[in-house]
Amino acid sequence: MAAVVIVPHQVRPEAADLARQAIGWLDGWGHEVRIPDEDADATGLDDWRVPVSKLADGADLAIALGGDGTMLRTVDLVCGADVPVLGVNVGQLGYLTAIEPAALRDALERFFAGHYSVEQRMTLAVDVGGVSRMALNEAVLEKTLSGHTVRLAMSINDGPFLTTAADGLIVCTPTGSTAYNFSARGPIVSPRLRGLVVTPVSPHALFDRSLVLDDDEWVRLEVLDGRPAALVVDGRSFGILEPGDSVVCRAGVHDARFVTFDGRDFHQILKTKFSLADR
Repeated sequence: MAAVVIVPHQVRPEAADLARQAIGWLDGWGHEVRIPDEDADATGLDDWRVPVSKLADGADLAIALGGDGTMLRTVDLVCGADVPVLGVNVGQLGYLTAIEPAALRDALERFFAGHYSVEQRMTLAVDVGGVSRMALNEAVLEKTLSGHTVRLAMSINDGPFLTTAADGLIVCTPTGSTAYNFSARGPIVSPRLRGLVVTPVSPHALFDRSLVLDDDEWVRLEVLDGRPAALVVDGRSFGILEPGDSVVCRAGVHDARFVTFDGRDFHQILKTKFSLADR
């Protein structure tokens, strides 16, 4: 018997409906189903409620039913226990997901038959004042007031590198290079690489290029005098940093593990998701 975590999008009825179908299949095959208590509340799937603190213990698979936001949340819940994640696109872009809803039953059968691959993705460890959080995409230190910049100092491996006034600074993984980093005109990086990308957001400076670092390097961002800055990790608020506070970003201890079938062509995914035409 396997233990399977299901994380459905909380406000999309089709995600809850698909979760019920998956529960029926998994129950029929003799597997245990676990749903985070917050998601069970939102979707009415109370019979499979499990506290987040016990969710990933001994789990064999996690299924994300939603878009990229649901994938990020699922990875956050199970990455520390090295649980592989199967992403099902019940969203819009679905850049991180592996399959469409109609393929879920077949995908589960293939998974339990051992006919799948696992793709490793580097994560980011974000540390503030002794508190650490994992990110799959990025950490962003950004201004809190519209019409103003925030002054930040960046160090690399304890060596001062740059002081800038900007709307913010993004530190992202290769996976996150196609998220906020991409919108800020940062480079697209193959997820097979390991490294950090630092991209300024609307800097008030001549240096406005991204910086690509090795995965054994680390970045420290300090808020300078003047105004506080908001720290956002994978789209979720981490809190407000006051002048003198700092955040350290480095490669995470645990990789995210994505379940794939028949391989994933990163370049073809780029073409499809961003509607790139052949010439």
